[in-house]
Amino acid sequence: MTYIPHSPKERDEMLKTVGVEKMSDLFDAIPEAHRYPDLDLPDALTEMEAAAELSELAQANETTKGLVSFLGAGVYNHYIPAAINHILLRGEFYTAYTPYQPEISQGTLQAIFEYQSLIANLTGMDVANASHYDGATAVAEAVNMAVAQFRGKRKKVVMSTGVHPQYRATTDTYTQFADVEFVSEEASRNTSEALIPLIDKNTALVLVQYPDFFGRICDYTKLGEAAHEAGALFCVVANPTALGMLKTPGEMGADMVVGEGQPLGISMSYGGPYLGFFTTRNKFVRKMAGRLVGESVDARGQRAFVLTLTPREQHIKRERATSNICSNQGLLALAAGVYMSLLGQTGMKHVAELCYHKAHYAAEKIAEIPGFSLTFDAKFFHEFVVTCPKPVAEINAHLLEHGILGGYDLGQDYPEMTDQMLVAVTEMNSKEEIDALVAVLSEVNHD
Repeated sequence: MTYIPHSPKERDEMLKTVGVEKMSDLFDAIPEAHRYPDLDLPDALTEMEAAAELSELAQANETTKGLVSFLGAGVYNHYIPAAINHILLRGEFYTAYTPYQPEISQGTLQAIFEYQSLIANLTGMDVANASHYDGATAVAEAVNMAVAQFRGKRKKVVMSTGVHPQYRATTDTYTQFADVEFVSEEASRNTSEALIPLIDKNTALVLVQYPDFFGRICDYTKLGEAAHEAGALFCVVANPTALGMLKTPGEMGADMVVGEGQPLGISMSYGGPYLGFFTTRNKFVRKMAGRLVGESVDARGQRAFVLTLTPREQHIKRERATSNICSNQGLLALAAGVYMSLLGQTGMKHVAELCYHKAHYAAEKIAEIPGFSLTFDAKFFHEFVVTCPKPVAEINAHLLEHGILGGYDLGQDYPEMTDQMLVAVTEMNSKEEIDALVAVLSEVNHD
């Protein structure tokens, strides 16, 4: 806490109320040998001195407040309305734990219920759970759910290489001791057309990303139909910002829509904590991992909220549990719910359109630079792949000298994509910043 509101007089009154004279008396029940030892600490600083010292330490870090960022690859620099942190830092939310007792947890339960309703509407699905750790976890749980749906009789998962490589790595970790076969298409091929021939009667799940890791937009309706014709489930990993303007996965026939909720009012925070959203059809709800908050009425007929489903092994028989997922990232689900409610349908669409148009302006200008070209001739949202004349690491080092965070080096995850950069543009990037990026990139071949 940056501010502790209790005065010495108020602390003395509280100690008197509980029947002790001083703070140390509260620890009398702990044997002296096991109490926390006295620490040899320097003299206390004033608030002003402490703030100055911490600020000086923080200045050693480089952030998007001081740098212009074109780095995405699953984590994006979006504007976060001030109201979000104001609400998150309220004590009843910031310190709340799992709402096991609904009679005293109505505020937390309602917040989760509203989040579920909003994310289900955004994805075009029937129901959402109370969230997962992050997008990677949500993808892995989708695979688990599909395998459980077929009771292990179908062991094949068709997963596009256009799915985030870290999501695929997490899924591999989840399933490393399970008898599950993963098949994929080549990264450079059109995802939908290349995946259909891989589907057969042993396929439990077909899983794609929308837009994919390279930013490409594809209508997966026919792929979903092919999956269903073979009796398989169909899952789409979606960017929630893109859903503000694109066709929903629900309209494409998806059985599950999962993904990373970080773009919904959650700061980048050097990698987390984040929010994994998970939505599905009503008919699969009992196979869904995580918690689900439902709406009901109490004994007086008033609106009330309860934990309707908690299908983890701590709550039900282990053999019936779908997952051992424990936490639901409730504070971050609240942030996403506040973000979606603040922006509304019109605001979500406006943010998506800003991302789309600014990215296309950037791509057009970069493609005009000698030595640079767009790798894919495909529709894209707010990320696109650029083929570079030099190693991406070298180009990014040059950009950093000018206060610019360059794009993601795809060669790290796709060896065949050496010298190819994934550039992300959001509503936070101005035309002047994009023009500055283009100007610095134009210097690359002259170094």
